[in-house]
Amino acid sequence: MSSTKLFIITVLSLFFLTCGDNPNGKKSNFSISTDAKNNTTTLGETVKLSVENPKNKSISNISYKLDETPIEENFKVTNLALGVHKITATVTYGETTEETSTNLTVLNDVAPKIYSYKILNEYPHDITSYTQGLEFHDDVLYESTGQYGKSKLRKVDYKTGKVLKNINLTNQYFGEGLTIMNNNIYQLTWKENIGFIYNLDTFEKTGSFNYGKSKEGWGLCNDGEVIYKTDGTNKIWKLNTETLAEEDYIQIYTNTGKIDKLNELEYIEGKIYANIYQRNGVLIINPENGAVEGVIDFSPLQKLVKQHPSLDVLNGIAYNPTTKTIFVTGKEWDKLFEVEVFVK
Repeated sequence: MSSTKLFIITVLSLFFLTCGDNPNGKKSNFSISTDAKNNTTTLGETVKLSVENPKNKSISNISYKLDETPIEENFKVTNLALGVHKITATVTYGETTEETSTNLTVLNDVAPKIYSYKILNEYPHDITSYTQGLEFHDDVLYESTGQYGKSKLRKVDYKTGKVLKNINLTNQYFGEGLTIMNNNIYQLTWKENIGFIYNLDTFEKTGSFNYGKSKEGWGLCNDGEVIYKTDGTNKIWKLNTETLAEEDYIQIYTNTGKIDKLNELEYIEGKIYANIYQRNGVLIINPENGAVEGVIDFSPLQKLVKQHPSLDVLNGIAYNPTTKTIFVTGKEWDKLFEVEVFVK
């Protein structure tokens, strides 16, 4: 089996299907049944609901909701974000009204496209940099690196590898992803539950923000209006650009299940590109519904860099609007690759 096929199979097998239950954990006289196998369906399918009534209560009315939206007993799964949704049935019998609920997992209706790449250029990269975040602004590369005692924020001439500006994080912080928006640099830390805001020009720290709902900081990107954040799960959080609060999230799924360990992010022409931790590949994600639309296998690149004991996996993807090309590197790699990606 080729390395590319093995990679794709490995990536697309990283999922867990959520079966139905009662999320409230309360005993109920009723339960919801669906005709979806393991309470898992795909976009475009019709799901039939029913209420199990083992005590033969005299039911006068049943109404259903998907999350907070009313639905019919038979409903077609359209215009939904992928992932786990809550179905609630409100059952009336006699003078009593009772609720019961279960989960329904929605998968994509098509498999991801398989992408390949062509190396356009190779540039020097600091072999000591444990790359966590990578982003271009005005044809200049900005990089966030990790590890306690070694984390830093850098501005780099990508063609020469020369460091144009550098600040070190204090030893208590493990640097993670970064993104640039409105003349600010936003940088995450890993387990410290805090992100930092810097002035783009001076690197002066101007503020900080906490993670209200996720436990860790992994990757960041933005589309000019929304900041997207990963936390090591299959969720990509949407942050309010004013308060940096985690207001919502999308769940990342293929046609077979969810993809965990989403890491460094980049927003490229309407799609989110995401590294998968410990996998030398990148997902292309629809930010509207969380569907994985493409998979790029970059694993051969690791053989093209200097082999040494601290060499780690691919991490770091950046789109340069000036050249309209993608750049990738890895943790303690001595090269930065400029690539063109295309469907195989």
